[in-house]
Amino acid sequence: MDEKIIGFWGYPDPQLVKKIRNQYPDSRWVDLDIDFGVPDKEILPKAYCKIIKNIINNAFAFKPIKIVAPIGKDKCDSGWFAARVLTDFGFDCETSVYEKLEPKRPIRVCTSNLPLVEKFNTIMNNILDGVPDADYSQIKPQFGFWGVPPNDYEILKLFPDTTHLYGWTRCVEAGTPADLELEMQIDTDVPTVFYAQAFCSKTQLAKYLADKYNGLYIDVDDYINNSIKAKIEAFLRLR
Repeated sequence: MDEKIIGFWGYPDPQLVKKIRNQYPDSRWVDLDIDFGVPDKEILPKAYCKIIKNIINNAFAFKPIKIVAPIGKDKCDSGWFAARVLTDFGFDCETSVYEKLEPKRPIRVCTSNLPLVEKFNTIMNNILDGVPDADYSQIKPQFGFWGVPPNDYEILKLFPDTTHLYGWTRCVEAGTPADLELEMQIDTDVPTVFYAQAFCSKTQLAKYLADKYNGLYIDVDDYINNSIKAKIEAFLRLR
């Protein structure tokens, strides 16, 4: 029997996830945001958000029997458009809007001593069930990384373990992905790199906050290059 795959992106409404899990108890859930290296269907413009391209391309590659598609402030308009495009191609997309601001779960991973890659993995790999209640050792931040999960995790390896995580990913750990106030909060005395995926609407917020708090604004289209790497390394070294 063929494996039943449920595709999703962003942070789906937990009640919707529960309902679909009950409908398809033996299914495997695949995060369509992730770059799995599948062929480009060339449906979207070349100059477009790589994460949304991943969503479209992965849908055709994995052929999920259902897609759980966040389309509200918890994701973006591009997620809304992607759900419509995929529906037009015959995919079964069930839209999700999860904009609750309370209750917030405690922030423990973003402020832990885990390597930055592990911070992201721990949060993003547990979107559907919430971060496990574990004893994450806390550290005082030496640097900050603000932003969404990057398409290329190599950028995260440039940062020491004493880096706190801010932005939308912190909102995900809190269980409130549409919480703009939390997304804009940083420790103002911590040198912070403000990252966004190129062609993503969050570049507006990243650039604004970087200017406001004397941080470093970075956007990456696809994969990190030597120029971006040098900018980050210089910022960390000088600050």
